Amino acid sequence: MKTLNKKFQLSSLLSPLSIVNCQLSIVLFLLVSSCNRGQFEQDASGTFEATEVIVSSEASGKLEQFDVTEGDLLSQGQYLGYVDSTQLYLKKLQLQTAQKAVSARRPNIAVQISATKEQIQKAELEKNRVEKMFKANAATQKQVDDANSQLQVLKGTLDAQINSLSTSINSLNEESMSYEIQIAQIQDQLDKCRIINPVEGTVLNKYAENKEVVIPGKPLYKIADTKNLFLRAYVVSEQLEKIKTGQDVTVYINFGKESKKFPGKISRISDKAEFTPKTIQTKDERQNLVYAVKVAVENADGLIKIGMYGDVRF
Repeated sequence: MKTLNKKFQLSSLLSPLSIVNCQLSIVLFLLVSSCNRGQFEQDASGTFEATEVIVSSEASGKLEQFDVTEGDLLSQGQYLGYVDSTQLYLKKLQLQTAQKAVSARRPNIAVQISATKEQIQKAELEKNRVEKMFKANAATQKQVDDANSQLQVLKGTLDAQINSLSTSINSLNEESMSYEIQIAQIQDQLDKCRIINPVEGTVLNKYAENKEVVIPGKPLYKIADTKNLFLRAYVVSEQLEKIKTGQDVTVYINFGKESKKFPGKISRISDKAEFTPKTIQTKDERQNLVYAVKVAVENADGLIKIGMYGDVRF
């Protein structure tokens, strides 16, 4: 009976020890596992960014139509709406009417000088007749001189008319050109009332709504090219000798339990060091200064989103 009691007491003492040993083993396993998971396997890491464009209004007035929704995929040159342009259109009509009035005042040179030309023809005939009579001693020298003088006066009158009419036409042409330039300016303002998407991409943010009054420079929406993203990663100075602009690299992204790789190309390497961003891991944690590297990645299937984390292997 005493022997059984001793065995029971010994087993009672061993049970807590075995439990402690088991717990220590579990803790050590978790620490090793976490260390293995935290090991930086790739050469650099960063977040995905896109080239963003903020499209602003180029005209002043009420936003009569604005067909934009966040998340829309827009093509380059796509028509999205317009700003009220009634006053500009009326101004254009007024200028066009004034230009027509100027054109109506333009003289017809051929009509204006036709009478003088007929007088010159008659004067030439009279001159020839008098000269023939003079040769036949039927006319005096004074009559010949008068006929020549009359012809020269008419020719001078014709030259003066042509010069005066040409000057008038040139002046009217300049006035008409002035109106044409003003019409072109109004047309440019009318064109700017139309909202045309400048680049292909996805609408990220919308800043204005229909019927709002806008002014030049007011942001309407933000668009980004989500098909061609770039990963902004950071490397330490020791890694600079291993990379160069235009170098092909591999980008890794974790999608839950699955990791996918994408081809990429280094498009830019910063020439200035900066402090390591808090959200970024580097291959050498002891380095405080890092260099930014932009890696261009094609996002044809749309799996990559702006702001996602990615790793890169050189």
